[in-house]
Amino acid sequence: MQGSHPEAMGASLRSRRQLLLGLGGIGLGGVGLAAGLGAYWWRSQPVDHDHPRLTPAAAFAAAKAQEITLIDIRTPREWRQTGLPVGAIAIDMRRDDFLQALSVAVAGDLARPVALICARGVRSARMTRVLAAAGYSRIIDVPEGMLGSASGPGWIAADLPVTQWQG
Repeated sequence: MQGSHPEAMGASLRSRRQLLLGLGGIGLGGVGLAAGLGAYWWRSQPVDHDHPRLTPAAAFAAAKAQEITLIDIRTPREWRQTGLPVGAIAIDMRRDDFLQALSVAVAGDLARPVALICARGVRSARMTRVLAAAGYSRIIDVPEGMLGSASGPGWIAADLPVTQWQG
């Protein structure tokens, strides 16, 4: 590159370096973006588990018949936005005393059938493992959640009843 300006040469080298890194001019910030998107995707995937699953309609019927204790594990913000499933007990899974609050809800009966619902079935699937490790023996997942997922349209789209959260 005889006769080239040093600035042009530096820019050319930077462009080739970026291209070789597969970033096509977006800089190293793209690596962070890709990693962040990958982490988001991974966290948004429900874990596999061998616990029973219920559709929202079946969960509603079972809760109404008092065959299960339906626990909505979402956040207060989510409860305000969509309401709670009729028949559900609201216990935010992020609470430090979540297991203690759940124990109160089932009167200490670790064999009581407990169905978990969240927004899209990701958190409920993950929490089945937590509850199994805590000694609960009859954990049920509602994988469609309130808003729907790959498992189905969800509680709200099924036009099942909700009640306003009184928090």
